[in-house]
Amino acid sequence: MGKAVLIYASTHHGNTKKVVDAIANEFEIETVDATKIHEKDLTEYDLIGFASGIFYSRFSAQVLEIAKNCLPDQKNVFYIATAGNPRKGNFNSIAEIAAGKQCNELGRFQCRGFDTYGPFKLVGGIQKGHPDEDELKDAVDFYKMISETKKV
Repeated sequence: MGKAVLIYASTHHGNTKKVVDAIANEFEIETVDATKIHEKDLTEYDLIGFASGIFYSRFSAQVLEIAKNCLPDQKNVFYIATAGNPRKGNFNSIAEIAAGKQCNELGRFQCRGFDTYGPFKLVGGIQKGHPDEDELKDAVDFYKMISETKKV
């Protein structure tokens, strides 16, 4: 059995933390809050996840910084995003870092998240009530699939 870690940042409404907690409650995976811990030795992990809310189509600066500075080459990685506007391009910032380190991407999961960032604040936010129970279950199923693929 290998070791797994999930590095996350959840700063505004706790959307990403809800997803991370749902996974951590079901599986043996270490979680690291990138807003509190800025460096982490990741060499001993077989599976490394990065989770973030999306800010102007990018992962949080804290998560990107840990990926840039701490992610070893050729690791198995996966990504999780919560966003007011879920779209494919939201993963580009983290995927570019991992690709530059020849990492093996196992999957991406994205769900809606309550968003009051920038102009959305003026209208009371969007995606209220998200992530919901179905999205949290989907996140757990996603991680189950990833971990079974790599026997973590």
